[in-house]
Amino acid sequence: MAISVEVLASSPAFFSAVLNYARGMVAIYAENPRLASIFSSQQRWLMAQSGLALYHDRAPDDPSSGLYSGRFINYAVENDIASRNTAASFLQEMVAYRFARYATVQPDKRSRPLEPTDAALDYLWKWMQAHLAILDAFDGQSRTTRLDGHRERFGRLQTAVAHALVGNDQVRRPGPTFDLFTWVNSGGVVMDDLFSRIDTFDPHAAHVRIGPVSPSDLSERFMISKTHLKRIFDKAARLGSMGWERTPGRGDVWLSKGFIREYWDYQAEKFALIDRAFDDVFQPNTEEAAPAACGRAPALT
Repeated sequence: MAISVEVLASSPAFFSAVLNYARGMVAIYAENPRLASIFSSQQRWLMAQSGLALYHDRAPDDPSSGLYSGRFINYAVENDIASRNTAASFLQEMVAYRFARYATVQPDKRSRPLEPTDAALDYLWKWMQAHLAILDAFDGQSRTTRLDGHRERFGRLQTAVAHALVGNDQVRRPGPTFDLFTWVNSGGVVMDDLFSRIDTFDPHAAHVRIGPVSPSDLSERFMISKTHLKRIFDKAARLGSMGWERTPGRGDVWLSKGFIREYWDYQAEKFALIDRAFDDVFQPNTEEAAPAACGRAPALT
C-alpha cells in the first residue's frame, strides 16, 4: 500500500530523508549541469516529464502516438504548462543540446517522431531511483531493487508519474516562496541547495539557520545570473521566508518555518504521488509476466 501524503507531511523522519534527497539532487546536478538545468525550474521540469511520457506511452500499432512536436506542444498548452512558443522553443533546445533526437524510423514522410537520447534517459533513471531510495529508507521496502530488476517497466512508471505530476495542483502550486524559486531557470536547484544545508532541524522553531550563503558561488555553480538570484532572495526576504542574521547579505542565512513547510508539503505530495504510481505499475504477483514497455529502458550502467 502506498504511503499517504498525511503520513509523509507529519513525519520529521521523512523530512530528514528529504534533506538527504536535496543533497543528492545537488550532486546529480554537478555531474551534468546543462542536462540537469532542464529539471531546475517548474515549467521546464513539467515539459521534460511530459515529453518523456508521450514518448514512453506510444503504441506500436498506432503511428500517430508517441512524441511529436505537435503532440508535445498541444499537451503543454492544454495542461497549462507553457505557451505554444515556449513549448516549441524547449523542444528545439532539447534537440540542439542532444537530449532528444529525431527517430531514424518514421511512420510516414509527413511525421517526424522524436526520442530521448541515452543521456536524458540515464538522468531520469537517476532522478526516479533517488526518489524511490528515499521511500525505501522511510518504510524499509525495496522499490529501487524491484525497478532495477524490471527495467522494462520504467517507461510505464515514468508515464504514470508524469501525468500525475501535471494533474496535481499541490505539486504545481505549493506556495508563494516555493514558486519564486521554481519558476526561474535553475531556481529549483538553488532551493534544493539551500535546504541541503540544514544540519539539525527543529520542526517547532520559527527559523532554521543554514550558515553563510555565497550568491556568487550559487550563480557560478547553477548557471543563474546574480541579478536573478538577488531578485529571488529579496522577494523571499520580503515574504519573511528567508533572511540574514545581520544586514542583508551578511552573516548566516535562515529559512522560515513557513518556507520549510511549503517545501515539506510539496515533497510529501510528490513522493506520495510517485509511490502511488509505483504501486499501480508494480502490482503484487505480476513481476514474472510484465509486458514490455514501448519506450527504451535506460541502459545498464
